[in-house]
Amino acid sequence: MSPPFPVTIYHNPACGTSRNTLAMIRAAGYEPVVVEYLKEGWTRAQLAALLAAMKARPRDVLRIAGTPAQALGLLEADVTDDHLLAAMIEHPILVNRPIVVTPRGTALARPSERVFDLLEQVPDSFTKEDGEVVWPVSR
Repeated sequence: MSPPFPVTIYHNPACGTSRNTLAMIRAAGYEPVVVEYLKEGWTRAQLAALLAAMKARPRDVLRIAGTPAQALGLLEADVTDDHLLAAMIEHPILVNRPIVVTPRGTALARPSERVFDLLEQVPDSFTKEDGEVVWPVSR
């Protein structure tokens, strides 16, 4: 049974970092709300709230690799936050992942170990998909 500590992950199951982050959350004893944002999409209010919680701008979470960011002209310095948000709503893949929300904060969990900063409890160790063993820093 999950402890009373809500965790939400904006997840892309095709992404190794996102899969590792989700597995780390579960290894710590949580069953998070999993939002597959590529299926569900984004709303402007939702993205704005996540960015505000992270104290970030759209460019801070813009994913370039494997996305139409360059083709859409989003890498130009004069692209506004409003234009980036609109593009992210139209093309959800433009938002880097995973984003994790807990009572301890909201963050882009890249690298995946970043998620440990957001959890109240962490596993003693965790082995990633590629075999790398992660030892969370004790608090």
